[in-house]
Amino acid sequence: MRYAQLLRFITPHRNTLLLVVVLLLAGTAANLANPLFAGQLTEVLLAEPGSATLPVGVILAAWLALLVVRAALGVGSSYLVGSTGALMAAELRGRVYEHMQILPLAWHQQRKQGDVLSLLSNDAESISRFVTNTVVQLLPQLLTLAFAFAVMAWLDPLIALVAALLLPAYTIVAKLLGRRIRPLSRAWIESWSGLVALVNENLGLLPVLKAFAREPLESGRFAARNRELLDVSRKEIWLYSLLSPAVGLLAGAGALLLLWLGIRHLQSGHLQAADLVTLLLYVMLLTGPLSALAGVYGQVMHARGAAERLLSFFGERPEPLGQGGRVLQQVAGRIEFRDVSFAYPGRPPVLKRFNLTIEAGETVALTGPNGAGKSTLVHLLMRFIEPDAGCILLDGVDIAEAELGSLRRQIGLVAQNTLLLNGTVAENIAYGQPHATLEEMKKAAKAARAEEFIEHLPDGYATVIGDQGVKLSGGQRQRLSLARTLLKDPPVLVLDEATAMFDPEGEASFIEECHELLRQRTVILITHRPASLALADRVVQVVPADRKP
Repeated sequence: MRYAQLLRFITPHRNTLLLVVVLLLAGTAANLANPLFAGQLTEVLLAEPGSATLPVGVILAAWLALLVVRAALGVGSSYLVGSTGALMAAELRGRVYEHMQILPLAWHQQRKQGDVLSLLSNDAESISRFVTNTVVQLLPQLLTLAFAFAVMAWLDPLIALVAALLLPAYTIVAKLLGRRIRPLSRAWIESWSGLVALVNENLGLLPVLKAFAREPLESGRFAARNRELLDVSRKEIWLYSLLSPAVGLLAGAGALLLLWLGIRHLQSGHLQAADLVTLLLYVMLLTGPLSALAGVYGQVMHARGAAERLLSFFGERPEPLGQGGRVLQQVAGRIEFRDVSFAYPGRPPVLKRFNLTIEAGETVALTGPNGAGKSTLVHLLMRFIEPDAGCILLDGVDIAEAELGSLRRQIGLVAQNTLLLNGTVAENIAYGQPHATLEEMKKAAKAARAEEFIEHLPDGYATVIGDQGVKLSGGQRQRLSLARTLLKDPPVLVLDEATAMFDPEGEASFIEECHELLRQRTVILITHRPASLALADRVVQVVPADRKP
């Protein structure tokens, strides 16, 4: 993994992060001065009356000033760390979402939504926290260690040497516990993703769930997933709870050993009382950085897992947008499938050397058994997926050479599974044409025969229709979807089982109304219903690839 790739998300904030480091180093320097003041005060208090070089009041006043400066530096660094971390997380989430939008539809179909949502939330936050709370604050901790050891070596080289010899013990403990955090971090992400995916699935299937009275079963499934997440969380928390205290315990034991040595040196006359106080305070200062550095190892393991997932995600190839390709203007609509073959990964071929020509302005109905590849043809035409062999031509232009956005603007798709926004009627109709006027929306709604029911809604075009249009009937959702498609006035129109939600009377009305809509367009109908076949100039039977000679 090339972790340097993630630097591009950090580089824009390098000046702010540098300022944070400077403030933290200044605060650390102020903190490191505390033992010096304590030693100086001890020396004054133990000195003979009248022999002190500085009055106690002066030392205390200077010490107070130092504490004020340190507090101010702490406020500034804490604010910058928090705000920069939040900004980095927001930007990283934005990059993840942007990349998510340009990945092929097949990529999304092969992933659990929980995994995708985890990239946006947990992994983006983990990286930003690691940079701001771990990497940036590492330098002050190292400075504390270096300065403390330097002063200790100046005051008593033997004690400094013993302290240095204890460091490998802290490192071994941190590594032994820290290396177990990474697999637990990965397991936590997987458990969390599974839980989110389950909730998302249940919310989408809520009417089915209630219709079959499956609430107890689904509650049990959720409880099992929740327990699994809890178990992993407890294990991870246990290791984190052990890590810093274990190193802290070792550091405390080491401090007592150094205290014993210091007392021996004081008793033998090799060390002054004031120097012993200063030395012991620096020994105590060492325990904080050692515990923090032990925690760093676990945080590195946690961030490493997040970084690997993000790098793998950003390494996914986006849709071939055809930048620099031919920009399609208003096409006539002649479509040709030429020797097209396609198979979904790990499955038998759906299409094998398929050929079909649809003339401009012609309405063609595609029929055939489920799984024959009718909807696959539409997905290939819109380049949601790419053929394994052969090519598709639109007005004689290979669509693989066309700029993707301009290609999709030529095609209007009304699918069987209507997808609507949790917004107003107007927002749904104008989704593909956000600058459309209300009059243009009304014209599209009238053409789709949706105007009548819209006018009877509580707030008309401003009515909020709920998640996936739950406040509308199936037929109303279908008409709203058709109005959304007609607003962009595509020269090629695809109706994929568009009448599946209608009863016979509604279907007859829809078909009668569609005659006007289909004029001067190339239309592909995917249907099994005889009434809808009457709209077609030609009916094409799509034969499954495994039945072809």
